[in-house]
Amino acid sequence: MILHDYWRSSAAYRIRIALNLKGLAYTQVAHDLRRGEQSDARYRSIAPQGLIPAIEIDGMVLTQSLAIIEWLDETHPEPRLLPDGAGPRAIVRAMAQVVACDIHPVNNLRILKALKADFGAEQPAIDAWIRHWVGEGFAALEAMVAAHGGHFCYGDTPGIADVMLVPQWYNAERFATDLSPYPRLAAIVAEARALPAFAAARPKAQPDAD
Repeated sequence: MILHDYWRSSAAYRIRIALNLKGLAYTQVAHDLRRGEQSDARYRSIAPQGLIPAIEIDGMVLTQSLAIIEWLDETHPEPRLLPDGAGPRAIVRAMAQVVACDIHPVNNLRILKALKADFGAEQPAIDAWIRHWVGEGFAALEAMVAAHGGHFCYGDTPGIADVMLVPQWYNAERFATDLSPYPRLAAIVAEARALPAFAAARPKAQPDAD
């Protein structure tokens, strides 16, 4: 299994956590997003969007982090990252999509570059933009976790929602977001980061880290 990766990509960070939780071995191929290596023609030949991450396995290429994580859960079902039952699975997927669909896309590196290059935004305005969308998403997720969470976002074992939350929390910390309004999320992140699977996936532990 080959993971096309970048140490500070939160989407790739999710995949590393999921692979570690499943106990799966993988080889990392780094693409430095700051230098635009993800746009290299060779990489785009396997991942047409030129986005990180992608996984190569058995002649197949998978892209989009949530799709990859669900594929991992279907093909390597222990430990489970989605709960039993259509209702619980829908709740957990909704939690995950708060991050994947509502927070992360508008704060992705290519969007931040466009804000600066195409719309003349200065860095303080960009930082405020990031904090705004993180706050919107985390406020919703805090309420969802209050209704359904335990030690983790849903119940007492880590799942897809936690795999999504921890990298987004890391991004929020990078941009000095005020995280005090989200005590339940903070407690979950602290508990998750203490687990070996999450600790080994952290950005600074990756071979291409600065």
